Amino acid sequence: MTARTSPPPPRATSYASFASYVQARRPVLLRTARSLTNDPLDAEDLLQTALARTYVHWDRIADHGALDGYVRRALVNTRTSQWRRRRVEELPSETLPEPREHTAAPADPAERQATRDALWRAVLRLPDRQRAIVVLRYYEDLSEARTAELLGVSVGTVKSALSRALVKLREDPELPLAR
Repeated sequence: MTARTSPPPPRATSYASFASYVQARRPVLLRTARSLTNDPLDAEDLLQTALARTYVHWDRIADHGALDGYVRRALVNTRTSQWRRRRVEELPSETLPEPREHTAAPADPAERQATRDALWRAVLRLPDRQRAIVVLRYYEDLSEARTAELLGVSVGTVKSALSRALVKLREDPELPLAR
């Protein structure tokens, strides 16, 4: 088994020819990189990585007429390596997790309406600021930043008041979800 040696660094004349190649061909190569990724910023990173790999081997490339093909191959290989290294967040399982009983919606429409009414009565029992924040965040589906802007408070205030409100709602004895 032979030891792998790194190639010698490219010379200054190599840098000038590489820089002129990149300047002339960058738009075309970037289009290729964009076709390999969904995000334009990822495409630029991909092209940068492929060009860095190409520059390391610049002096060893004999046919400078085939540089586009060389860089395209570097793009594809780099993208394939990224794709293979991606982390899989979900793992297969033999059994499906069962939902919690209290999160399952009642099948009876009357029970669903009674649950909604009880929840709304519990929201009405909250202090004014907490009630306003719960309504804006969950009923109006506004972001924390937009809620803070509308109420004239900081985002941190929205977060802390919302946290306290949710604790009160969870502990409310009249809500069927609390049982």
